[in-house]
Amino acid sequence: MKFNILYRNKKAKIGQIQIEDKYIETPIFMPVGTFGVVKSISSEDLENIGFKIILSNTLHLINKPGKKTINIHKNIQKFMNWNNLILTDSGGFQHFSLNGKTTDNGILFNSVINNKPFLLTPKNCIKMQESINSNIIMVLDECTKYPINIKKAYNSLKISMKWAKECKINLTEKKAIFGIIQGSIYPELRKISIKELKKINFDGYAIGGLSVGESKKEFLNTLDTISDNLPNDKPIYLMGIGYPQDILEAVLRGIDMFDCVIPTRNARNGQLFTSKGILKINKIKNKYNTEKIDYNCNCYTCSKYTISYIYHLNKINETLGIRLNTIHNLTYYKNLITNIKKAIIDNKINEFKNEFYKFYKEEKNENNNFYNASY
Repeated sequence: MKFNILYRNKKAKIGQIQIEDKYIETPIFMPVGTFGVVKSISSEDLENIGFKIILSNTLHLINKPGKKTINIHKNIQKFMNWNNLILTDSGGFQHFSLNGKTTDNGILFNSVINNKPFLLTPKNCIKMQESINSNIIMVLDECTKYPINIKKAYNSLKISMKWAKECKINLTEKKAIFGIIQGSIYPELRKISIKELKKINFDGYAIGGLSVGESKKEFLNTLDTISDNLPNDKPIYLMGIGYPQDILEAVLRGIDMFDCVIPTRNARNGQLFTSKGILKINKIKNKYNTEKIDYNCNCYTCSKYTISYIYHLNKINETLGIRLNTIHNLTYYKNLITNIKKAIIDNKINEFKNEFYKFYKEEKNENNNFYNASY
């Protein structure tokens, strides 16, 4: 894997990742296709929107559809008819979401297939990702819950660093591999994690263990305190983030890659992201609205259908409504990244932020000043 920085404006940067003959420009958002599918839309839909990389989950793919089914098709790309890149999460986050049990050798789960114990180790984690032909492999780590005291966070960090070394040793194919920075909300632990991962020398570095319950202030403070210690010549991936506000602020702090279920999950719940804020499609006022969802959007949904029609589809629980919602939300995220990059290049990011925050205020009970980092 090669990473070249094409443009830099303070901490924000625009770069290019090359993997074999594939190129992706950063910053970039990766739709989540946990089981080898981004819910409700096809690989062709993703390509038409302009995505060149998606995220899938190793642990889930090995359970369903299973390694044998994927290998019959040769790899995960052919299985899902996806002609672009795939980044696979290692399964470490499932320690957090599925209540896995940490041991010195790995994470112990109960199989979703037969409920038998299954140990996810650094070695088999890497081998599974190699076997399905992941283009970017993530190391196995322990994603800690919040809150956690500093002693427990440090002990968890030591385990994650041990596993990171074992993952790199067990990588046998010429695949890109990213280390994962842990340490909860403790700046001193995050700095230790970065230092140790740099020694191992990964192709890229991910920031894990955020958006797990901490406040927005703690989230941004964590990014602020570690941003100066991040490698300048490697892509930085903020895992599981985010809301549009989070993406904007993270790009300005030097982050290059993002993934999150929010645009697709919110689409299924009838919440549509637009250039003028969030449109809740199921509100009765939309029943006779013949406007487009967003006149600043170039997606298939906005070019073909009215708000009234999308309202109707959602009210009758028609699956077409979910598909059209998802196409729109993912296009919004794609356009958001494009517009942020343009503002950075044109040196108009402050103007962009001011306009953006007219429509995207922070959540209730959160202090909007958390987003006042100077740029």
